Amino acid sequence: MSATDTASLSHLSSVIAATSDAVAQNPANAQVVFRASAQAHDAVASTVTLGKYSVEVDEPPALGGDNAAANPVEYYLASLLSCQVVTYRFWADKLGIRVDDISARAEGDLDVRGFFGFDESVRTGFGEVRVVVTLTGPESRERYRELQEAVDAHCPVLDLTRNSTPVHTVVETLTSEN
Repeated sequence: MSATDTASLSHLSSVIAATSDAVAQNPANAQVVFRASAQAHDAVASTVTLGKYSVEVDEPPALGGDNAAANPVEYYLASLLSCQVVTYRFWADKLGIRVDDISARAEGDLDVRGFFGFDESVRTGFGEVRVVVTLTGPESRERYRELQEAVDAHCPVLDLTRNSTPVHTVVETLTSEN
């Protein structure tokens, strides 16, 4: 493990301890609100603002886009993988399990008949997502299995997939004058 990796893991330990202390002092400190906004442009593209960051989103030509950026379900896969990496790092630190390197890949099967409304019995989202996480380090398979169980139980984006989350949508209409 490099000195940078060791410093990063030491920083994680500090973050875990500080968060634990803050939540113990006041449970309201555990509540965090994340925000995003999107502005449509071109046929099906959008610019999504996430705090001080922005990302472009588009679709491939088969879905009406120019393929100028990743599409929403690709961003979902990216969110899942990046959340897995973060959660593996946090829980490895918390459980004292050494992980020298983490890589992950995912793929999902989507049947576009649901999106296009060709068959209302077809789910509009992924029918299945497959994730492969590769861990490098000196621990036994059993210890890495223990780590996987902790990650599966605590990864927020995985939780969003596995459990229903209430989403309340309000459509505001504005009149445009010609």
